[in-house]
This record gives sequence, C-alpha cells and structure tokens, in this order.
Amino acid sequence: MNARARPGPAATPVHRVALVSGANRGLGFEVAHQLSATGMTVLLGARDLDKGLIAARRLVGAAGEVVAVQLDVTRQEQVDTLARWVDITYGRLDVLVNNAGGYYDHDADASGNDLAAAQAAMDTHLYGSWRLTSAMLPLMRRHRYGRIVNVSSRCGASSSSGPHCVAYRASKAALNSYTRTLADELDGTGITVNAVCPGWVATDLGGPGGRPVERGAEGIVWAVSLPSPAPTGRFFQDGQAIDW
Repeated sequence: MNARARPGPAATPVHRVALVSGANRGLGFEVAHQLSATGMTVLLGARDLDKGLIAARRLVGAAGEVVAVQLDVTRQEQVDTLARWVDITYGRLDVLVNNAGGYYDHDADASGNDLAAAQAAMDTHLYGSWRLTSAMLPLMRRHRYGRIVNVSSRCGASSSSGPHCVAYRASKAALNSYTRTLADELDGTGITVNAVCPGWVATDLGGPGGRPVERGAEGIVWAVSLPSPAPTGRFFQDGQAIDW
C-alpha cells in the first residue's frame, strides 16, 4: 500500500514593502495611493517631512499602511539613514519606485552655458535614482526578490529629438541607460529593473492639459506588480513595451 503524503503547512503570504520617492504630491502620491490599495506597506518619500506627513494622512484607511519618510535623493546621508531604518524596521524592501524628479526646462537651449538646471536634473534623475537603488539593493538581494521601476519619459528615448527640455531630456536618457545596465547586472537574481513612461499627466510638473494622473500611475503600478518570472531591462508605457 502506498502511503499518501500529507500536505505541508500553507506558506505564509509575503507582506510587501514599497518605497516611492517624491511621493508627497502628483504622480508619486498617486502611485503610493494605488500601491497602498493593494495592501502593501508604502513608504512615502518626501524631501519635506511635514508635507510627507500631510500626504500620508490623506491615505489613512487604505488597505496597506502608509508611512511618511524623509528622503532627499540628492543627499547621500539621508539615503543611507533611510536604508538603515528600513532594514531595522522591516528587514526587507520589495519595491522601489524612483519617481523623484522635476526640471522640465522647456525653454532652455542646448547651446546655453548655464548648466545649473542640467546638473540638478542629473543629480535627481540619474544620480538620485542610482544612490537610492544602490542603498536599497541589499534588502532585495536578501530575499532574492525586487521590483525597481525608474520613472522615465519618451523624450529620453534615443529616437526622440527636439530643441526643448535639454536638461530633462538628457537626464532621462541617462536614466534609461542606467536602467538597462543595472538590469543586465541583476538578471537572474529575482530583481527586475524597468523604466516606465507615465505619459503627459496633469500634475504641477506636467501642467494642465495632460491625462489624469491616475492613468500615468497605473502603468507604474503595473510594472511593480509583474509576476515572476518578469521581464527586465525594458521600457514600458501603459503596460506596453516601447523603444529605448
């Protein structure tokens, strides 16, 4: 007689923890809102902690906990302090949305010699995403799982051209290159790295006339929620792959 194997205990569902930078308003706030609705614990990153606390209070009652954290991605000491706090408090980070941004310099000229906006854009979009990702990666490697989404733009694609938004365009192009390079490095680790263009959305940065911010956020949340095995090193908009 063959003995029938007894079923083992059911696996305990993993409670996911997400960090969204630049999340006290606009697109980042809506991403935090939608992620919290899935039941994740969401760390709502804000340079001004008071503004972050006000934003987090607006999400009280969501399915997942929302915690405001002070985060200026251009300050290494703040990034390192937050990484230590996340490790002590949660012991893991499953989702990172590099959303902090700005510097939509529509009327600046590529021939100009004032590089202040370009330096600020690079320090936020590229180096800010880079330093925050590097600090948080050990928490993902520990559990061999992670979803990193870099909020980019079609104007950073190699096929995009035009005389406007030189700092924004160049910094997003650099972010795209970083995304692909990191994705190749982490391939096979369970950690995916993708870029998402939210499209033109009606925020303080995008201005009036764009589509609802909820639509732009949905594409980011879609990339965050990709089941394993998930694509990595890709550029998406509204759940569809687009060209780099």
